[in-house]
Amino acid sequence: MQNYKILWADDEIDLLKPHILFLEKKGYSVKAVNSGFDALESCDNEYFDVVFLDENMPGMSGLEVLTKIKNKLPNLPVVMITKNEEEEIMEEAIGAKITDYLIKPLNPNQILLSVKKILENKKLVSERATTDYQKEFRQIAMTISDNLDHREWAEVYKKLVHWEIEFANNDDDGMAEVLEMQKSEANTYFADFIMQNYAYWINGDADRPMLSHELIRQKVLPLAGQGKPVFLLIIDNLRYDQWKVLEQNVLELFNLEEEADYYSILPTTTAYARNAIFAGLLPDEMERQHPDLWVGEDVDEGKNNFEDKFLAAQLKRLGQDIKWSYHKVIHVNQGKNLYQQVNSLLKNDLNVVVYNFVDMLSHARTDMAMIKELAPDESAYRSLTQSWFRHSPLLELLERVARHQAKVVITTDHGTIRVKKPFKIIGDRNTNTNLRYKQGKNLSYDGDDVYVVREPGKLHLPRLNVSSSYVFALKDHFFAYPNNYNYYVKYYRDTFQHGGVSMEEMIIPLITLNSRHG
Repeated sequence: MQNYKILWADDEIDLLKPHILFLEKKGYSVKAVNSGFDALESCDNEYFDVVFLDENMPGMSGLEVLTKIKNKLPNLPVVMITKNEEEEIMEEAIGAKITDYLIKPLNPNQILLSVKKILENKKLVSERATTDYQKEFRQIAMTISDNLDHREWAEVYKKLVHWEIEFANNDDDGMAEVLEMQKSEANTYFADFIMQNYAYWINGDADRPMLSHELIRQKVLPLAGQGKPVFLLIIDNLRYDQWKVLEQNVLELFNLEEEADYYSILPTTTAYARNAIFAGLLPDEMERQHPDLWVGEDVDEGKNNFEDKFLAAQLKRLGQDIKWSYHKVIHVNQGKNLYQQVNSLLKNDLNVVVYNFVDMLSHARTDMAMIKELAPDESAYRSLTQSWFRHSPLLELLERVARHQAKVVITTDHGTIRVKKPFKIIGDRNTNTNLRYKQGKNLSYDGDDVYVVREPGKLHLPRLNVSSSYVFALKDHFFAYPNNYNYYVKYYRDTFQHGGVSMEEMIIPLITLNSRHG
């Protein structure tokens, strides 16, 4: 065990000798002093891992010593020990950033628990996480090779995300690598599962998950028109793991009514998945019913400029005579302007807000070396997302909405995956540029580790001409052309992409919240 040093200040320090001996037998080094002045002098001259501080000492009270210690050493853990159970004293100690608070008379195990919680918490949590994951590793390994359904796959993905977040704060790099390998293996089985089942789902198979085009009809509109305004927040590119790091801030404001999921349609991109959400239609249906709104692969312009019109058409088709609004936030000022409109939004039955920050973050990470350095892996990528959210107008909007009776649904259109393995493909000049799927004629490629759709109509996908086909990248692969191959691979390897088949891209968080007012 590491030789931790404890400073214990108490004007009756001799009476605490049994406790000090107990700690020393447990391997801790304890320096005992009998005044606040001696405690401050000791802190000036020596390094300590934690300070035990009696609240009621003559000359200088424990609270006064605490304040002086925190001014010089703000990160030094301090445990306040007192006979006084007055709430005011506790509040002052907590306000002064006390680490723990113990009431006399003390018992040895109470002291030991406090020390371990402060000094060995990370190590103990890390060891427990490693042990627990080792047990679950075997269970997951057996499960993913079984014939799972869509619900079971969502549970597997959520378990893997749970351990990914646990190991982000864990020093056990070896277990993190094992987890990464298991997640990769799970995505291999998941790709097989999608290739076997997706065509049945998209054509109305009874045992299928909710898909993008059913989201508003099945999960959002039943909440609208019930006397409370409904806010549908679509945060572009928000993966389930990113939701889990935003969750704490959100649940400080709202009660969690349901944490569910749905599956994104293919391709997992804005043009297809997000337009399907707003239109309530599959891609070939959008092309056929709304030729004025659908923007095909052969047209070089924005694919999501008509979301409000798609939504209006869906509401009309469903006979929904409700008061609604649509807002897209790309820049901070747009977010601030939306915040100013909250009072009028509360009068609507439904308010749809699209936030594009996470999508822009993934693109910036590809194009800017500095962002790539700031977010080299999933853990840092989550941290960057969390940092943005905590300082964003979106959180301010939620704080304001939470003060009123309202329902909030938070979701996204698709996720992203960090791509690592290039896959050579050749297409003509009209082939689309997405790295995770290709649509075109006469596509050729080496190997069969892709999802090939030769008859797009069977997946309700538009086709530009008779020989058009779609090819989807699986797992963490990305498509690269043979010409200028090395440059292309170096530039795009290890970037976050979407459009293909993976748990990260297809299994979508769907969070329903209730404000605590009313």
